[in-house]
Amino acid sequence: MDATSFLDKLIATGATTRQSHSASAALLRRDPENRLLARGPRKRLTPYAIRDAALFTSDLLNGKIGGPSVKPYMPPGIWRSISNASYKQDKGDKLYRRGMYTYWRRTVPPPTMMAFNAAAREICTVRTDLTTTPLQALTLLNDPLFFEASRALAQRAVREIDGGTDKRIDHVFRICTARLPGDLERRELADSHRRLVAVLRRDPGAVAQLVPEKIEGLAPVEVGAWTGVCSVVLNLHEFITRD
Repeated sequence: MDATSFLDKLIATGATTRQSHSASAALLRRDPENRLLARGPRKRLTPYAIRDAALFTSDLLNGKIGGPSVKPYMPPGIWRSISNASYKQDKGDKLYRRGMYTYWRRTVPPPTMMAFNAAAREICTVRTDLTTTPLQALTLLNDPLFFEASRALAQRAVREIDGGTDKRIDHVFRICTARLPGDLERRELADSHRRLVAVLRRDPGAVAQLVPEKIEGLAPVEVGAWTGVCSVVLNLHEFITRD
């Protein structure tokens, strides 16, 4: 092992890097800015990492390295609003490449990235501010990519876990947060699943919108209901925050 690899391993596995963000009141008074590194950082993920995390947990992430930029989902007509240029969206697995490969036009940056405080790149930006806004929650719930990630994660849960609702909730929660849900969290998600199943059974049109294509071996109502549950989990603060 060379010196650089050894140093990387030492940093990644050291006590400072692996410690919790929790701190006592006395420690917070002594070191409010954590300059002594006595606790771990608690920081929201970057816009690129949030997008990649959703794709990774749902098994949609295209891990290809290198190559030209890609054009994922973009609100229709947004380029036309300022110029005659047209945005030609990519298709297939190009939609699910890592965020760092997203085509970036400085005058019209990707709205999803901007919602999570990405730099517009019109000027040099050393450090971006981090905010928490209702628009971010709406993006996680309604953006086409995050919706598709929720549906893919739902399919994964139904396929991989042949058991009751609680087991599937535990599976989804552990994939997204690296822990099992608490009793209250499990009850709330189970209740959401139960209510979604009841609604979708009464509304075939809603099922068709949630699950537009038949999935072999999976009931559309179940996939639709679990899509809603997975969307809730992907919207958790804990999912988009590094603890």
